Amino acid sequence: MSIVSINPANGKTIKTYTEISTEEVNKKIEDVHQAWISWKRSAHETRSELLIRMAGVLRQRKQELATLMANEMGKPITQGISEVEKCAICCEYYAENGPKHLADRLIQTEATKSFVTFQPIGVVLAVMPWNFPLWQVFRFLAPALAAGNCGVLKHASNVPGCAVAIEEIVKQAGFPDNVFLTLLIGSSKVSGIIEHPHIKAVTITGSTNAGIQVATKAGSVLKKVVLELGGSDAYVVLADADLEEAAETCVGSRLINSGQSCIAAKRFIVEKSVIETFTALFLKKMKAMKTGDPLDPSTDVGPQARVDLRDELHNQVTRSVEKGAVCILGGEVPPGDNAFYPPTILTKVKPGMAAYSEEFFGPVASIIEAEDESDAIRIANDSVFGLGSAVFTKDVAKGERIAKTELEAGSSYVNHRVLSDPRLPFGGTKTSGHGRELSDFGIHEFVNIKSIYVK
Repeated sequence: MSIVSINPANGKTIKTYTEISTEEVNKKIEDVHQAWISWKRSAHETRSELLIRMAGVLRQRKQELATLMANEMGKPITQGISEVEKCAICCEYYAENGPKHLADRLIQTEATKSFVTFQPIGVVLAVMPWNFPLWQVFRFLAPALAAGNCGVLKHASNVPGCAVAIEEIVKQAGFPDNVFLTLLIGSSKVSGIIEHPHIKAVTITGSTNAGIQVATKAGSVLKKVVLELGGSDAYVVLADADLEEAAETCVGSRLINSGQSCIAAKRFIVEKSVIETFTALFLKKMKAMKTGDPLDPSTDVGPQARVDLRDELHNQVTRSVEKGAVCILGGEVPPGDNAFYPPTILTKVKPGMAAYSEEFFGPVASIIEAEDESDAIRIANDSVFGLGSAVFTKDVAKGERIAKTELEAGSSYVNHRVLSDPRLPFGGTKTSGHGRELSDFGIHEFVNIKSIYVK
């Protein structure tokens, strides 16, 4: 079987890769396991030094890597450059903070000495998506290596070049051979890999359905799994918000990565008294966004990652309009052999429509009217998803209360777009998954939290 990298901006094949066999997969897993036997005993100082080197390699190859992402999955190149920088920052965060997060913790008991220690568990399988082809991997990889674990990567099949590049970066940084390897395989081999005795845990970022499949398999063999899954983030705009600033933030969040982000704003829930004004501002700012060649630094919105994904998105828009949603911008598939889809706004969105309940993984905004603050919160929580959320209000204390106690999500922001930051735990609730990445919570997901008691 071949794995083909196709440029979504023009439909042209970039490169074709050969999928490795099951025997080759098992050989690579064995090689990584053997590397772990030594790596788990490495000093924290050694791990930190290598992570710092890896940050340097990422920055040296920043333009090349951003170009690769633009060609393989259509990411606007300026956003790709930012993504590479974010990966470097993540490596530096764990270089500096990994030893502190993993330090033994003394516990007072009747023992002469008792403490909790955090020990590496082995080889972690990462099943990663195409939308942030470097960041999604490095936010697993940096803490895994810092903790003394090793990893194998099953990347999305439309970004094989990115998968290969990440393995090269680890080697170029000077890490020991085989502490991290890429497996160029299709999804059908994932189940068998999870069963492999050397695989000790799994982390997946992807759709809810993919997460269910991976979690079911991992559960059947009693292996830890972290799930970062789909989201339909609600941004609540209250009547007392700075509407100009709210609209600017909401448009920026909706169109990040051409709308293809789990934590992109997707549902805009606006109090009735200001919805007309907000919608006008939102429309004006969406119209100002430039769609075009992802290699052009002035481009805001590139193509969708694949034609089939674009077509699925358009189907969701069409079904919503058929149910009564009003399309006031975009909503039409452009001609040509490409995967572009225009920035699109749907208003009059109601329950029963795809735009109300489904995740729209592309540059489509759903504007939903709420009677008042409590109704807005109710609508925000009327979702199977619970990844991110935001609330906009000039009353910061009220915004903090709503974010803390009212919105059902893994993270809630006040007057700011949702983002992932190495210093803060990242993950969701409900069908958006469980477990956390990043910060000290993320590095502790894949360690043996071990109690030591000395009499």
